[in-house]
Amino acid sequence: RDFNERCAQCSEVNWGLTDGGRFYCRSCHNVTERTREVVNTDFITNSRVQTISKGLKKQGKNDGGCEWYICEGFQLVLKKQVEALQALGVCPQMKDEILCNFWRCYLQKSKQAYCKRPAGETVKALSVCESSTDVDSDPERPSLLHLLSLSESEGDLQTDCSFASSVSKVSESTSVYSGSVDGSLYLMKNQKEKLRMTMPMTLSFCYLALLWVREPITLSELLRFVVEGHIPYMNVFQHFPEKMKLCGLDLKIFCVESWPVYEEVFNKMHELAAFLDLPRFPDITENCFLHPDMLCMKYLMEANLPDELHNWTCRVVKKIGIGEVDFLTLMPGNKSTRKVKYDVLAAAVIVVVLKLLFLLDDHYEWLLSEFAEERNKNNTEGGPYFEFKKWYEVVKHSLDVEQKKLDEEKAKYLWRCEKPLFYSVKNKSKVLKRRQMVVNLQNQFGKLSGSVQRAEKPNPSSFQLSWSEENTDGSCFHGHSLKGVLQEKCGLLTTMNPDYWLCTVKLCNEKLCGHLAHYREVEFPQSYHFVLGLFSFLLRIQPSYIHDEVCMIEHRLFNKKLCKKLKYNSVLRK
Repeated sequence: RDFNERCAQCSEVNWGLTDGGRFYCRSCHNVTERTREVVNTDFITNSRVQTISKGLKKQGKNDGGCEWYICEGFQLVLKKQVEALQALGVCPQMKDEILCNFWRCYLQKSKQAYCKRPAGETVKALSVCESSTDVDSDPERPSLLHLLSLSESEGDLQTDCSFASSVSKVSESTSVYSGSVDGSLYLMKNQKEKLRMTMPMTLSFCYLALLWVREPITLSELLRFVVEGHIPYMNVFQHFPEKMKLCGLDLKIFCVESWPVYEEVFNKMHELAAFLDLPRFPDITENCFLHPDMLCMKYLMEANLPDELHNWTCRVVKKIGIGEVDFLTLMPGNKSTRKVKYDVLAAAVIVVVLKLLFLLDDHYEWLLSEFAEERNKNNTEGGPYFEFKKWYEVVKHSLDVEQKKLDEEKAKYLWRCEKPLFYSVKNKSKVLKRRQMVVNLQNQFGKLSGSVQRAEKPNPSSFQLSWSEENTDGSCFHGHSLKGVLQEKCGLLTTMNPDYWLCTVKLCNEKLCGHLAHYREVEFPQSYHFVLGLFSFLLRIQPSYIHDEVCMIEHRLFNKKLCKKLKYNSVLRK
């Protein structure tokens, strides 16, 4: 009653006392540094007795754990992931200046923090305790949102978070079958109306931040680093502090039993950008790594294709206008702009160029290979002609070896968490002892069977397939010439082949069926399927997604001819 200052957060005068004697605002739960000056020593003794008694009772209920919220768990996951990205070399500003602000904006938009009252049932639970006494109204506890803050230099997030202070009554009434306070409420149906946080969405947050700072990491690379274990995702909850007990519904939220899917992370990223009401992102210019010309150069090197193909990819990009800044730059909430998948788009451009030069119809590319092979036998000057058949054999062998390694690694992956989970202090010693016995038995049987110990994780690389021009076996095709498939007309190099086959004449409605075109392997030539499979392996996505982009590029490239053909067909029908 003696403290009449207005709250710095909500400007209201409605103060209560924590167990530690500090003032807190009952309206927004802002905890101040001011403490109550007490003169009566009897009051001090009574207050201390109440605090110790309440603390022991609270610790007994939670088995040594502390109250924590789902948003605090996801904040810790984001912190671990962005630190892993910084270890890979991303700019230091991404953590504190970009991702931290995105996360705060999400907490505020979803009314989980930085607001006067939390949304949903928690408001009702909090209102039950507003009429209680000063000491029982809000016991002070260390805020995990402060301890796990993305930005260590920032102030206490507890002062702005309406979830950061609650009483034990809320925990008992809202989260009976989970270790967190709001685990049961988090999975209720009414929470689905908002953009509810999930584990795949943590990767959407990371990719959104990477896109803002225009880091040279595509979404396919980000997901590959997750699979390779360089970015925490699987069983990341084992890094939670020991006091954060996970059980029941918490495991359903944080325990992941499948690898992240490209399309899901990509779509959630765009939903998140619109939900946060973000402005136009920094422009994707020609000098940016995410520009199609830059990515095409990277994928041509990784696919072991001739360097001269880059001139043709640049011509296609310029011809259809997919290298323009407005086309590439993300504008959240703008439904008229197309959602660009930078890595898939670049791969599709290369596929279209290969179709322009080699047709990929299981006939013409083999004829060109025979012609190039004959020329290479008699060629003594200049670089060798590119042979599609030889390239196919070399790349297919390497691709089969790498695919087999990937399948074996996925089959051997241990989905069980290395850190044992225990939900009671009494059972902790038993669980740890059992776990140690299992590890010892595995090591002993491994020595008896002569199995090789698992090697350490290799350093992450942007290239999965590497080709060196220093090899004498001729397995590198970067310096090979395209003279065997080109001819000069009017001072310009053009393709010897005047024909081209379209993947589809009419595109589907992407909003209705999810694809621009349907891809069935039996309906297309094997050469085309092999090229799609190659880039499908490099990007770790389904070939159908690359096929969609190929169809889109073809319709932009041959738009006039397609319009004439469709008009002609409609006239014939009449």
